[in-house]
Amino acid sequence: MAHLPTDPAQYAAVEKKLVRRIDTRLLPVLIIMIVLNYLDRNALPNARLQHIEKDLGLVHEQFNTCISVLFAGYIALQIPSNLILTRVRPSIYLPTCMALWGIVSGCTAAVKDFRGLVVCRFFLGFLEAPFFPGALFLLSSWYTPRELATRTGIMYCGSLLSSAFGGLVGAGVQYGLDGAHGLHSWQWLFVIEGAVTVAFSLLSLVILPDFPATTRWLSEEEKAVAVHRLRVHSGSVDEERGPMLRGLFMAVSDYKVWLLALIAVLKTSAGAVTSFIPTLVATFGYGKTQSLLMTAPPYILAAIVSLGIAISSDRREERYFHLVSPLLFGMVGFIIEASTTSLAPRYFALFLMIGGVYGSFDITYAWISSTLPRPLEKRAAAFAIANMVGNFAQIYSPYMYNASLYGPRYIPAMAANTGFVVVCIVTATVLRFCTEEQLQAIIIGERIRAVTHALGESIGSSIMYSLETLLGSFVDACLFPRMHGHP
Repeated sequence: MAHLPTDPAQYAAVEKKLVRRIDTRLLPVLIIMIVLNYLDRNALPNARLQHIEKDLGLVHEQFNTCISVLFAGYIALQIPSNLILTRVRPSIYLPTCMALWGIVSGCTAAVKDFRGLVVCRFFLGFLEAPFFPGALFLLSSWYTPRELATRTGIMYCGSLLSSAFGGLVGAGVQYGLDGAHGLHSWQWLFVIEGAVTVAFSLLSLVILPDFPATTRWLSEEEKAVAVHRLRVHSGSVDEERGPMLRGLFMAVSDYKVWLLALIAVLKTSAGAVTSFIPTLVATFGYGKTQSLLMTAPPYILAAIVSLGIAISSDRREERYFHLVSPLLFGMVGFIIEASTTSLAPRYFALFLMIGGVYGSFDITYAWISSTLPRPLEKRAAAFAIANMVGNFAQIYSPYMYNASLYGPRYIPAMAANTGFVVVCIVTATVLRFCTEEQLQAIIIGERIRAVTHALGESIGSSIMYSLETLLGSFVDACLFPRMHGHP
């Protein structure tokens, strides 16, 4: 800690500069990566409007199977990947996975039948699996809990905007490239999106940072501040490594992880409707290009809502109400969608459904970091468990949207989604009461930080650090005795 500023004003200035540098080096890369991640994943629903079913001879539930099989591969790698990420360089691991999924996405253009499409979708999910929980873990390794929801929200906006861009890209490809060089428009869609993904993965190898203490473009003073501020907020830093399996066991045995995972799977179950937004819009009676264009506005609104909720959540240091409130609007959207066949109300319902369910989706993951800040292996496993359990919903949810049985109102699916939202709100309420003590510990930790910084001018940095550590350990022992060996 020799490079840690002892003057509070100097410390604040260095910290402000540090956060600004992280925001400009880490966030833009992750945003573009998640945009491309979701573009490649959601290319198939858009390709449906470009007659991929007819061209490949898909019948009955085969299209829905191709949607869901991606998540069988996706789930398989979640936990191992995030535990591996605690031991390797994220700047190499995540871009490598990105290049591989881009190649698989591009190769989807060459499939000839249902079997080939299933194989491509499974491996696409398998290779996409490391990115999202890995990106969440990387963000939590740089930002404090009071900064994390905003940054997670900014990154997650990329996934929502990718769904909007996916419709726009699909419309452009349908209009300009259908039949070019003997390829169908859906084939061009996979080729273009896969090629862009591979190209950006090479660029991200150079730009994406690793962890605070090992990032080359930070000064020694900035590294010291980056490590220190995480230590103050969570009691440890991510360079303090423990056994991976111990971290996994700690996560699996913590009931809060499973409450958060239940919230994730319920929200994802309700949000699985997004895989069928192009199909729902197609029932409005417009042409293929116009239908693809109409899918964009609901996602753009959801991105704006998501960012606003994330910023408000960080400023107020509150998670529960910011997660629950938008869900009520989503529930209204599901009810409207099931209640009428009129075009205007159903299109309005899409805004409520997508904005309501996904407007606070990132808050779930910010809640993980603030509830389970340490050790890093446990936090990494918790992100992976929540994301893995959450995506189980993507395996069974597609079968609720059988167009021949339930379209165009999809009453069983909308009724189930309403139920998912209600149970999600109840689960979040239980979690809120279970984490009240921990919130008090965070508040006390903030006060300790303020006091020790006020003493910084009169004592050395090593003494100031020791004082913070001592007081922080005292708070831990009082409020979390089970972590210190007491019953």
